[in-house]
Amino acid sequence: MSYHGEFHYRSGSTKQQLTGIALTEFLTRKTGLRWEDVTVDNIGVDDLDAESFKIFRREALRSNRMRPEDLEISNEELLKKLHLMSNGKLKRSAILLFYNDPSILQNGSYVKIGKFGVGADLQYQDTIEQSLIQIADKVIDLIYLKYLKAKITYVHDRRVETYPFARDAIREAVYNALVHNVYMLGVPIQIRIEDEAIIISNECVLPEGWTAETFLKTHESNPYNPDIANVFYRAGYIENWGRGIEKICDACRELGSELPVYEVRGNTIRVHFKALKEALVDSGAAKDQNEGLNLSEKEKVILGLIRNNPVTSNEIIQETKYSHATVERAVKKLSELSLIIREGAKKNGYWKPTD
Repeated sequence: MSYHGEFHYRSGSTKQQLTGIALTEFLTRKTGLRWEDVTVDNIGVDDLDAESFKIFRREALRSNRMRPEDLEISNEELLKKLHLMSNGKLKRSAILLFYNDPSILQNGSYVKIGKFGVGADLQYQDTIEQSLIQIADKVIDLIYLKYLKAKITYVHDRRVETYPFARDAIREAVYNALVHNVYMLGVPIQIRIEDEAIIISNECVLPEGWTAETFLKTHESNPYNPDIANVFYRAGYIENWGRGIEKICDACRELGSELPVYEVRGNTIRVHFKALKEALVDSGAAKDQNEGLNLSEKEKVILGLIRNNPVTSNEIIQETKYSHATVERAVKKLSELSLIIREGAKKNGYWKPTD
């Protein structure tokens, strides 16, 4: 009901005044049109990011959630199949997913990662301002290569790296934030990383009657952005049965860490992960495996990338977006320190970690 310029909503025996985002959501539900469903006039299919389409096709094929013949079509046909076009125009959701700078559509459409010490002590940070597909493809590797330290142990002379946070749990939580974020609010997804905690936050509008406690119970899939959720499902990034939280908890249990804590403050939802104490690297006694080597942050990222999987210099450039000169200097230094070794010829060879 509208009364003297105010809007009031009654559900059962309770009444509340609708303001701000709640009012906007109510009106959009009544019209059947979400913010992400609105079409744009100034961006066409040819303006979208080719690499994002390449990544999506690769992951959709790998996940077996789309058939090869459904992917071997033009970008425009693919967007129509994914319900990302209306009346020949791109939806805002298509721009968020496949345009290389979605902030042109809405400020704040990006991901911020920060490494914090005590309190507000921000030590270093990254801002990933690319399509959601590009972000999904690289954000987890960036977190684990640059922001986290693995505790090194040996089992029968076999090197074992244990991170203090379950990778599958962090991956699922980040992807959930990307899918359910309310982009029209213009607030970036934020990933705060501390030595003993990771906090992932995004803007949200919960389904009616939901609370923070609902997430840890069995619940149906109810994505805020259905089109974005569909694309992430097809790419194998998320499930579509409301099992995401269950998978997060299972991954934490498997690692042996505490279950995450969900917190809702206004339009912001935060998920708090506590580190596995036994996997923490003591900066005083048990030194970082790279300490004493005088490596820059970029050299550490490149070393971590090579440790994960042997790669060529061009693959390092593509993955990190560093310049050719930066990568060449880094691999030269890492090689001189006997941390990596080259296999194969100069043209076709690759870098791998030393024993």
